[in-house]
Formats: sequence, C-alpha cells, structure tokens
Amino acid sequence: MIAITFALPAESREFLRSLTNKSRADRNGVRTVRGKIHDRTIEVLHTGVGERVCRQRVGKFLSATGRIDRGDHEQHFDYLISAGFAGALNDQLQLGDLLLAKNFSTLRLEEDFSLSTLPIHIADLLTVPALIDSSEERNKLALTSGAVAVDMETEFIARACAAHAIPVLSLRVISDTPKQLFPAPTDVLFDIERQQTQVLKLATHFFARPHHIPRLVHFARRIARARKILADALVAVVRKL
Repeated sequence: MIAITFALPAESREFLRSLTNKSRADRNGVRTVRGKIHDRTIEVLHTGVGERVCRQRVGKFLSATGRIDRGDHEQHFDYLISAGFAGALNDQLQLGDLLLAKNFSTLRLEEDFSLSTLPIHIADLLTVPALIDSSEERNKLALTSGAVAVDMETEFIARACAAHAIPVLSLRVISDTPKQLFPAPTDVLFDIERQQTQVLKLATHFFARPHHIPRLVHFARRIARARKILADALVAVVRKL
C-alpha cells in the first residue's frame, strides 16, 4: 500500500483521474481518497499548505497506520510519496521539470531513472514558511542553502515518516521560477490561514488591473501542464516500486 500526499486538490486532480476503484476513506479523522493503479493500493492525503496544518494532518494520518479502519483489514503503508508543486530557486530548473529531493528521500530510484523524454533531476529541496515572490530572495536562498527548489511541506512529512519508519520519496514538479513568478501577490493568490483562495479578493485585484489578466491565464495554463506532468510521473513511479 502506497500513501501519496499533495498539499491541495489543485495539485492532485489529474493524478486522481488515474486511479481505478476510487472511494472516500477516513483515517483517524482525516479524509483521504483510495484507489488502485494496477495491483497497487493507493491512498491520497491532502496535507494543506504550510507547517501547522501539514503536521497536524500527517500526524493523524500516520498515527492511524495499522489500525482497523471502518471494518477494513489492518493497513500498513509500504511507502509514502510526498508529491506536488515546487518553486525553482535559480535557472537550473525550468517550468514542468521534475525534481526528486535527495535530502528528504529515503526510498531510492535508479540514478538514471527517467520518464520517456522527461528526466528526473536529483537535488536538494528546501521547505520554507511562506511563498516566495522575489527573484532576489530565491537566488539568495539558492546560494545559502544549496537547494534548487522550495516547497512548504516536505520537511514535516519526511520527519513524520521517519518517526513511523516509513520509507519516503519526495517528487515535485516545478510550477514557478525566478523568471516566471506568480501573477499576483502571494496573499492574493492564497490565504494560508484559511487554506483557500479568497475569490472576491482575487477578483478585486484583477478587476483593478485588467492588463494583468493575461498573466493569470498563462499561470493557470502552466499549472495545468505541471499537474499533468506530475500525474504521469507518479503513475510511472508507482509501477516501478
């Protein structure tokens, strides 16, 4: 059985379409989606964005491992894959590139593992407390940390997996870069406290700046492309495990 985490449904949507025999589940009060890829059972958890909610949900989720769940047989995870989007820190990675975070992954793939024409870059990932919409700050972090990309959850997921002795693989797709950042201020795009985008705030921002709307459209298209690349990669990885 393989657990796969995403921060938000916006990241998992395409992958969930790949699952057969889908059903909703509840693990220790945390809602999940179960399904199959070939003969492998998959359970998908949305961790939320950022440390507080991620640690809470992952903690509950993994603490339930091994319990009888709604009349099911006892369930143990063989692996956990921390998946989702990441922001590149420099020009080493481009939009749509795949990154296997070597500093967080205890489950190893072959060094020459690739997906068709899409190689997986193997390098360090940095977990940060907030979205970064400054090219200068990203370049500085690249120099000081040695990482090539950032996310907001993987460090806490990896810690929880270590505590439960579950092998983890961190696989991310690049959704933004120093040259192609977000189409609006990060607090407009996503409210971390509420764990959602405030539609009225977003609409008000772009209503006052109609010339920025093409940026939003372009961003939505590249997110859709990144989501598809990640879904295809995850299916290929699951088949190899």
